[in-house]
Amino acid sequence: MKMLITGATGKFGTKVVETLLKTVPASQLVVSVRNPVKAEGLRARGVEVRHGDFDHPETLDTAFAGIDRLLIISADGDNNTRIRQHTNAVDAAQRAQVKFITYTSIVNAQESKNLFAPTHQVTEEAILKTGIPYSFLRNNWYLENEISSIQGVLAGAPWVTSAGNGKVGWALQQDYAEAAAAVLTGNGHENTIYELSGKLLSQEELASALGILLGKEVTVQQVDDATYADIMKGAGVPDFVIALLVDIQKSIREGTLKVESNDFEKLLGRPVTPIKEALTQIVNDISTK
Repeated sequence: MKMLITGATGKFGTKVVETLLKTVPASQLVVSVRNPVKAEGLRARGVEVRHGDFDHPETLDTAFAGIDRLLIISADGDNNTRIRQHTNAVDAAQRAQVKFITYTSIVNAQESKNLFAPTHQVTEEAILKTGIPYSFLRNNWYLENEISSIQGVLAGAPWVTSAGNGKVGWALQQDYAEAAAAVLTGNGHENTIYELSGKLLSQEELASALGILLGKEVTVQQVDDATYADIMKGAGVPDFVIALLVDIQKSIREGTLKVESNDFEKLLGRPVTPIKEALTQIVNDISTK
């Protein structure tokens, strides 16, 4: 059986591949990457490296050939770019007669008003239309998305947010990666949807957990979107990134990530990493860089 992971040199893809290599022979793993040079380390370990670029469908035909189980990791970019790229990948999977598709989506994808939801809605629908057995991994939010805020707190700044009381099911990328690996290698996951969320927390609750870990009080500065944008601009964040960050805060405030589920435990065979332990890992990683 051949399993292929797209975007395998990205932060998330790397974690998935490393997780798989603990239980799956390297000879069964294939990675599809835009720049094969970046995957030379994997090639040296026995993983087959193929060139696959979501913007060039002809490369995907070659990359997906002979693949039984495929993990499509959602790409970066604006919604229109991602929709085009993901559609190319799904079409190529159908042409290659892939037998199973796993896709990293977003929580509550089909009903969600989250700014990123349109990409996932279209991609899920495209996969369904192929008739290929599938599993949608509807991921909540990576705790790693908050690294810049955590770095700010470590430097003495307050936790700045315009997300109000909106709750998020934060979890470590590693937990999401292990869930993806479990579905890709396991049985009985055909035509399934997993809503993957950690314990729901507000910004205040996350900041409080960070404060307990650091042994100090973390001040939470709740502001409106315009003030949040001004603060980000003052911190040197580029304008196009500021607009995205404001939209993320708005999406959280409106409750688009407030999705509770025990699906992590079903797939991992253990609870999701507790927030204190997860924050400890991130703080340690920041401190060692």
